[in-house]
Amino acid sequence: MTSRIVPTRYADRARYDRPTIDAILDEGLVAHLGIVIDGAPRVIPTLHVRVGDTLYVHGSTGSRPLREAPAPVCVTVTLLDGLVFARSGFNHSVDYRSVVVHGLARTVTDPAEKAKVLDALLDHTAPGRAADCRPPSQKELAATAVLAIGLDEASAKIGDRLVPGAVVDEEPGDDTLPHWAGFLPLRTVADAPVASADLGERPVPAYLKTYARGSGPRTPWYRPPTLRGTLVRLEPLGREHIDDLVANAGEPEVYEHLPHPVPSTVEAMTRLVEVARADAQRGIRVPFAQIDVRTGQAIGSTSYYDIAPERPSLAIGYTFLGRPWWRSGVNTESKLLLLDHAFGTLGAERVTWHTDNRNLRSQAAIERLGAVREGVLRRDKRRRDGSWRDTVVYGMTSEEWPANRDRLRARLHA
Repeated sequence: MTSRIVPTRYADRARYDRPTIDAILDEGLVAHLGIVIDGAPRVIPTLHVRVGDTLYVHGSTGSRPLREAPAPVCVTVTLLDGLVFARSGFNHSVDYRSVVVHGLARTVTDPAEKAKVLDALLDHTAPGRAADCRPPSQKELAATAVLAIGLDEASAKIGDRLVPGAVVDEEPGDDTLPHWAGFLPLRTVADAPVASADLGERPVPAYLKTYARGSGPRTPWYRPPTLRGTLVRLEPLGREHIDDLVANAGEPEVYEHLPHPVPSTVEAMTRLVEVARADAQRGIRVPFAQIDVRTGQAIGSTSYYDIAPERPSLAIGYTFLGRPWWRSGVNTESKLLLLDHAFGTLGAERVTWHTDNRNLRSQAAIERLGAVREGVLRRDKRRRDGSWRDTVVYGMTSEEWPANRDRLRARLHA
């Protein structure tokens, strides 16, 4: 890793693992190519596609920047996920994911490689399109330039996302100002395809009928499975769970130590669910609804987050459960299902939990799972009341999991 891919500001937001980098490159549609020509910088927007360990950018042979190769270049791809509105102008910001790639660009001259890249570029734009159009002619190929840049020097950066209800202003007294503050999620949405006037009755291809971007990282670590137990079922959190969650988990006591206000109305619960879904779309976390097997109703939610396949590890949190189901075995079985999937299916070496030092009930529940208290992050986060929270960190390793798994199964069986 070279110093030029390490950000000088907010270095904690940087990510260097390939799954995160690849996911952002694969989701983005537009790249900006930076190159120096005659001593002056130039930045041009272009299309791109990643094929394995190489990033390719597309252009015309008539474009001088694309005729300069081999040359050092910098390519950036940015995805805008939302706008953060603070009560003060200074604290407004954006939620984003970006990748910066440095390298020596080479011109693709091999006909086979060039044809493969152009097909990949079409499928990057709309999967299945390369097989559903005329291949380029020799004249068209000659007019098309393709640059290749290796991904040896690449880093991702993920901006701060706003947890539902979190404080976005930092100056004392800002929370008393009469201005709206919060988060506006943004996502790419496709409208209905508009056919060419001379198309006739030809139907719209399936890949356009179901067109969508923003699927998040393409790895099992970010795909929410359905996990089934005898008391509870975990399934991907969705809008269909909102009414049940309001009815079964809308009590203030449930959210005493959580960073967002009590979602006791349909509107507030909808916002909580939509933020979770936006997080899932961006690869920030994997949210689940907890379903009571007896009634089929949603009674709470929990998530994987801080997901790092390269370590490999993840955290379990964002958990809330309706008061009637406390100490019923539901929470224990939910964690058993999540831990079994993390260690047994994903191959995690480590699972962590983070909880407020004031939340003694949560700490006791985590300790009952067999997790080890590892330390305290002092003044780690702001609480809803503006005070600073100390965060207690717990962990469990793959070596500790088999004994804990057997003990938890025996406890549930009893």
